[in-house]
Amino acid sequence: MLKYSTYVAPSKPAVSNDLPPGEVRRMWSPTTATLIHGDRDAVLVDPLMTQAEGEDLAGWVAATGKNLTTIFVTHSHGDHFFGAAPVLDRFPAARMVALPSVVEGMRKQLTPPWLDGFWRARFPGQLPERLVVAEPIEGGLVDLEGEKLRVVDLGHTDTDGSSALSVSSLGLVVAGDAVYDEVHLYLAESGAGGIGQWLAALDVLAALRPRAVVSGHRQAGASDDPRYIDETRKYLETFAAAEARTATAIDLYNAMVEAYPDRLNRGVLWNSVHAVKKA
Repeated sequence: MLKYSTYVAPSKPAVSNDLPPGEVRRMWSPTTATLIHGDRDAVLVDPLMTQAEGEDLAGWVAATGKNLTTIFVTHSHGDHFFGAAPVLDRFPAARMVALPSVVEGMRKQLTPPWLDGFWRARFPGQLPERLVVAEPIEGGLVDLEGEKLRVVDLGHTDTDGSSALSVSSLGLVVAGDAVYDEVHLYLAESGAGGIGQWLAALDVLAALRPRAVVSGHRQAGASDDPRYIDETRKYLETFAAAEARTATAIDLYNAMVEAYPDRLNRGVLWNSVHAVKKA
C-alpha cells in the first residue's frame, strides 16, 4: 500500500523594490514537495528551489529510510525544480523526469533573461550552483514498486506545459501549480486565453474524482481537500470578472484584495494585475 507525505517550504523574502500598496517587503509563496512511497522506494514531486531547501528536503526524504528512485517535476517554474541538485547528490541513482513540454520550459528558465534577470536577482546567492534539467518521460507513467503513477498533461495553468501526478490507489492528485490553497494565484502568464485554459485543466483534475489534492502553493498544515480545485476555479472566475470591469491595474488589485482579503502573498497578485493591465 502506497502512502504520501508533504513537505512545505515556508514563505521567504524575495529581493524586489516593486511593492504592492501597504506592503513593506516582497515574499515568495510557501511551496510544496510531495513524497509518495511504498515499502522500500519513493517518488518525489517538485524538489523546491534554493540550495538550503534542497538540502533540507533531501534530509527529510532520507529520514524516511526510503530509496528515492524518481523525481517528477510538474512544471517548469524554477521554484519547483532548482532545488533538485542537493536531492540528487543525496540520492545519485534517482532519475528526474518530466513531460517534454516541461523539459522545454525548464531549459528556458536556465537562459540568462530568466535565470539571471529573474531568479538570481530575487534570490542572490541562494540557488544551487548546479541546476539540473529533467529527462523527458516516456509513456506518461512513473513506476513505484509495481504501481503505475499516471502523469496528467494539463497544458496551461499558471504557465505553459503543466502537469499533475495521479496515484489511483490513494485517490491522490499532486497538482503542482494547477491548484492553489489560500495563496494568491500567479496569473502573469495568463494572456491570450490562459484563464480559460486553466479552467479547462481544472475540469480534467475534477474528472479524476480525487480524494486528496496537494496544491503547489499552500501553508504548512493545510488540508489536501479536493475542494481547492473548485476554490481555484472560483478565484480564476473572480479575477476574469474583475479584469473585465476595471480599467487599471490598481483597480483590479483592489478588487481582488476585497474579494480575497486573507489570501497569502499580495505580491504575486501585484505581478498578475500589472501583466494583464498596462495602465
